Amino acid sequence: MKRRSLIIGASGLFLAALVGIVCFNFFKTSEEITESVIVKDLGKLAQIFAKIHAGCQIIGFDHQKTLINFLNVKGFSGSEVGSMNLAHPEKWEGPYLDENPTVQDQEYQVIKTNQGYFITPGEGVMLPNNKIIGKDIILDEHANITAMMQDENSLAYQGQSFAVRMVDLELHINPVVVEMSE
Repeated sequence: MKRRSLIIGASGLFLAALVGIVCFNFFKTSEEITESVIVKDLGKLAQIFAKIHAGCQIIGFDHQKTLINFLNVKGFSGSEVGSMNLAHPEKWEGPYLDENPTVQDQEYQVIKTNQGYFITPGEGVMLPNNKIIGKDIILDEHANITAMMQDENSLAYQGQSFAVRMVDLELHINPVVVEMSE
């Protein structure tokens, strides 16, 4: 009787350990998948915005936080697509993507700070370091995203950064001088 109880107890412990290992591996794998998806998407988005800027010249965004939900637009009228303003909208070569990328069902975003423009995952996204954009990581105009991209407790995890600086964008409009004839 004692031997049977011992076998049942040992089997239970073995199964519990096995379930623990499976759960650990599942969560570790999901962190790695999230990390790789974000890094890949950020690289692709940076390339697309560089291409748009080279052709259309991005002159600004309407909001401090702009959701990236307009890269699948084929044509539009005016100088604005989404809340992105273009100097040469006639050179738009969209759609740049069939579907706008998301992570954890949230769209990526362009963030305007005092340091420039950055592409980051959207509000509510939990990063592999268990920090949540918009809750644990506040991305306002005063955010030092450059420093956050190096901080493992912010926009970095195991050497990977979860933001991209839009370096190619010099978003300044040169004033147009209009000469008045007398």
